[in-house]
Amino acid sequence: MKQQKETRKNDILLGPLERPALQWLARNMPMWVNSDILTIIGILGSILTLVSFIIVGRTGGPLRNYWILAACFGYILNWFGDSLDGTLARYRHVERPNYGYFVDHSVDGFTALCMFLGFGYAGIARIDVVEFAAIGYLLMMITVFLKTKVTGVFEMTTIKLGPTEIRVIAIIFSLVHFFIGIKNVNVPLFGSQTYGTIVVGLIAALLFVYYLVETVRVSIKLERVDAAQLALRQDKEAKKRTKAEEKLEKKAAKKQHKLEETGAEIQNWTD
Repeated sequence: MKQQKETRKNDILLGPLERPALQWLARNMPMWVNSDILTIIGILGSILTLVSFIIVGRTGGPLRNYWILAACFGYILNWFGDSLDGTLARYRHVERPNYGYFVDHSVDGFTALCMFLGFGYAGIARIDVVEFAAIGYLLMMITVFLKTKVTGVFEMTTIKLGPTEIRVIAIIFSLVHFFIGIKNVNVPLFGSQTYGTIVVGLIAALLFVYYLVETVRVSIKLERVDAAQLALRQDKEAKKRTKAEEKLEKKAAKKQHKLEETGAEIQNWTD
């Protein structure tokens, strides 16, 4: 199997804080902790967030708020495992590019579902709206992976926002509900909606716009690149055909000349 190679572009807003923190954690991580263990920790963090939000939606009183805090801790646990597994592998020089790429991004899809569905099951936002947002997020992920395949550049960020920033926003979003609870707002054409539904709906719309814009933008760029390469290839093939035809013409002319010489010799003998 061909090894997966790509240039990583990770210009995130919190990068100046996150990268030194991850390097410090990698240097001080016990040897018995490896990347696979960290990946499992990240998955458990996602599950904790989803389960906590499900309980939030079925629980009232002060206990409900504690489960919101548990969901926030799940985000932190997910960041710890998901962000550190690759850093630790690179620090110890035990990278497994194909395996790591496949597993890491498969888990990212599961994490996205846990995050968005959690908001729906908690009652923070309408379930149909969070499903719409989850679809938009997964489409965005597909776009990123396809761009990585065709350009060789893995863009981990979008307008300075990467997975870390998304988790921070989700934590802040959750803590707002911890302090003020779920509030409704009257929206023209849509009636009374929780402000969580409004925020998630806007995020969903932005994700779909990103997907459409990037699909069109990258398609146009790739069409131009492929068209230029196709023109070069066709020009090269045309020159090759012309050269082959010239070679055949020279060979035919040489053969004809030889036949004429032979005919002339035969004529001389008969005379």
